Amino acid sequence: MARSSIRFSTFPRTAGPPEFVAKVVKIFENHEGNIATTKRDKGLTSDEVLASLRADLTSLGFEVEAGKQAKQKIKRPVFFGENAVPSLQYEIDAWHPDWQAGLEIEAGRAWMGNAVYRDIVQALVMVDLKHLILAVPNIYRYKSSGRGVSSSDYNNTIAVVDALFGHSRVEMPFSLCVIGY
Repeated sequence: MARSSIRFSTFPRTAGPPEFVAKVVKIFENHEGNIATTKRDKGLTSDEVLASLRADLTSLGFEVEAGKQAKQKIKRPVFFGENAVPSLQYEIDAWHPDWQAGLEIEAGRAWMGNAVYRDIVQALVMVDLKHLILAVPNIYRYKSSGRGVSSSDYNNTIAVVDALFGHSRVEMPFSLCVIGY
């Protein structure tokens, strides 16, 4: 049997991952044939990847974004205003209330569009978020001046996250799992 191209790393490196990480990674492995970027000329959009995983994520207990309309989005509070109404909220692709885990799936703009940085910063301030699962392409392929170019989004993400979680000047308030698909 061929080895899976789905890979993951968890942070901090000094602690084992929460039990549920294996369940989420298994969902990515089960859908590898549809979503994996290593053998594709052009990857899927993040919405297409999320659509492939939606039913399995829901069966695990995740609330999953269902579309682009406001009522289909998953929002997490950042600040509460008067009468305890959220005054600032950020959107997230999926949320598991029991695990206090958010899931973000990125595609083409994961690295070059700085979505990885945005996801990490937004997770820092989301109320009750204890775990972030960040899925990025192993490889993002695109055209530049008519020629094919690729970006190692997973490796680039891991390098940044290693610096954040490993540096003595930063104390991250959540655990993180980066999944390369």
